[in-house]
Amino acid sequence: MPADQTPDAFRQQIGRIGAHVSWANTADRTARTAPGRAALDRKFLDEAGGDPVRAAHLRKAYFQRLALKSAQARRRRKAGA
Repeated sequence: MPADQTPDAFRQQIGRIGAHVSWANTADRTARTAPGRAALDRKFLDEAGGDPVRAAHLRKAYFQRLALKSAQARRRRKAGA
């Protein structure tokens, strides 16, 4: 481990390298991520009691909350910089 890095930073960097190598060796990205997308869709459908329209709204609300948190974090980072 380089002297200028903490153990956590070093592990994160090694993990990023591994992720890039893994994705570089992935021929079909869509197929690789399909199980995760299907599981998330199933989660919203289950939460909506099987109603696909309601599930779509729950999904949109979920991603809107993520976007809001992301914007808040960017504002905090900008204010701290």
